[in-house]
Amino acid sequence: MLRIALAALHLLALGIGLGAVYARARSLNRVDATDGSLSRAFAADSWWGVAAGVWIVTGLWRVLASTEKATSYYWHNHVFLAKMGFLVLILALEIWPMVTLIRWRAAASRKTPPPAEQLAATGQRIARISDVQTLLVVAMVVAAVMMARGHGAR
Repeated sequence: MLRIALAALHLLALGIGLGAVYARARSLNRVDATDGSLSRAFAADSWWGVAAGVWIVTGLWRVLASTEKATSYYWHNHVFLAKMGFLVLILALEIWPMVTLIRWRAAASRKTPPPAEQLAATGQRIARISDVQTLLVVAMVVAAVMMARGHGAR
């Protein structure tokens, strides 16, 4: 039963995260401190963070506790290693947007959001990063499907 619960949570987090990172990009494409797009971006970013946390915890649990296959299966599967490479790229790409959005949240809570020009330019850069992350999540799904079909095992 634990195996099924972990797999279900892992997949639910994937769906939530994919939708959230996509929504964050769309909100930040035309961000403005007065039209609600900033609060929508913050909400999407929060869901992206929650999904990433659940995704990482359930993934580590599944691999390290050998709930599906032996841990050695994963470390010797080149498709799994590619999937983890995509995850590392997603996390590395997230550092700057995360720090920036934390600063924006703090400024918004003080009722002193960044100037509109800065919001627009930086928002578009974060949106592009989010678009790349969306594609990397899709690549992870493809890798997971390949693994489920036996690809990558030596």
